[in-house]
Amino acid sequence: MKLTVYSPEKAVFDGDVELVELPGAKGRFVVLQDHDSIISTLVKGNIRYKQNGEEQLLPIQSGYVEVNHNVVSACVHL
Repeated sequence: MKLTVYSPEKAVFDGDVELVELPGAKGRFVVLQDHDSIISTLVKGNIRYKQNGEEQLLPIQSGYVEVNHNVVSACVHL
């Protein structure tokens, strides 16, 4: 699954991941391979993703995310 994270200033992350956990406005949620399509607002917290078996954290202030056909695209304020 592909994860892309952008802020207004720069591209933050672009790569293949095994899972993504996001701080949604209605609670945290996890996106795995073949997840249904979804659009959600994001609130202050961490985007947690696993790449090559290693967990990474990316702190954000707000944003939104779209999940569609194994592509997770987030536009965030850091």
